Amino acid sequence: MFLTKIRRKESGILLYGITPPKVQTAPEKITEIAERTFNILHPLDIDALVVYDVQDESARTTEERPFPFASALDPFEYTSQHLQRLTIPKIIYRPAGKFTREELTQWLNGLKTHGFYPVFVGLPSPDYVVKTSLGEAYQLWREQHAHHSVIGAVTIPERHAVLKDEDVRILDKVSSGVSYFISQCVFNVDYARQMLEALVTTCANKNQELPTVIFTLTICGSVKTLHFMEWLGIHIPEAMKEELKVCSSPVARSVEIATSIAQDLIRYCQEKAIPFGFNIESVATRKEEIDASLELLNTVRELLKVNGLRSEVKAHQFVNVNR
Repeated sequence: MFLTKIRRKESGILLYGITPPKVQTAPEKITEIAERTFNILHPLDIDALVVYDVQDESARTTEERPFPFASALDPFEYTSQHLQRLTIPKIIYRPAGKFTREELTQWLNGLKTHGFYPVFVGLPSPDYVVKTSLGEAYQLWREQHAHHSVIGAVTIPERHAVLKDEDVRILDKVSSGVSYFISQCVFNVDYARQMLEALVTTCANKNQELPTVIFTLTICGSVKTLHFMEWLGIHIPEAMKEELKVCSSPVARSVEIATSIAQDLIRYCQEKAIPFGFNIESVATRKEEIDASLELLNTVRELLKVNGLRSEVKAHQFVNVNR
């Protein structure tokens, strides 16, 4: 179980990340999307499903957004109402600062009712008026939910490349009760290793256990998607960027790139005894990219299995819809 693996600091955790449908989606279309999502997900050998909270980050930069922003359904509401047949654990993102303590308390209680796990994230722009600080949100979770749940946070290797303090940020959150971290999408493996090296050193100096780090890998299906990733703050090395721009199939090439990154991170984390896993992100709507994300998931699962970090595929984790 996901909870047990996190608490035991087991490596080889495998997640799959999605976004909810857009707010303007017709109710019957939402049902159709949920059914299709269920059919894709229920046979997968994953430890949990990540459901992102989609925020408009346009205010944090003066650069034009490559894709127009469209609000998505609330991840908790969508998951609890439309993906309830999936028995795999769900990890739900929420920007804590947008909500009052009372609203967060109610939300956390709702997660408990459904067996979901929280990840608090920052606000989409620095000038947003904070209603509840991250520290206060973590305290609310600790007071009522630490005994039966685990809470995650986000880590950004690109931030460490600039500020050199991601290890400090991570351990500050660990002291607040966070036990695992899901990274921003990794394309620059050197940035990820630099962050991990700092974390290993700091934990050794403090005689502190390393938290679990789960690396997000994703598919780049077009030049426009490439620009969007960069707009989001994901660093893509120049040689890799140029290759994705000119290759005949960026989707296929990005699967190969992500596989290589996974191999590199598996070796590094095993050498450094870092508990780790992967989150395969699937936020595109094109079938080619969804299929590629599933191919990547299967490939990463096999890599983990070869390295003794994952057993054979488990029985399908779904509720019999014919009951």
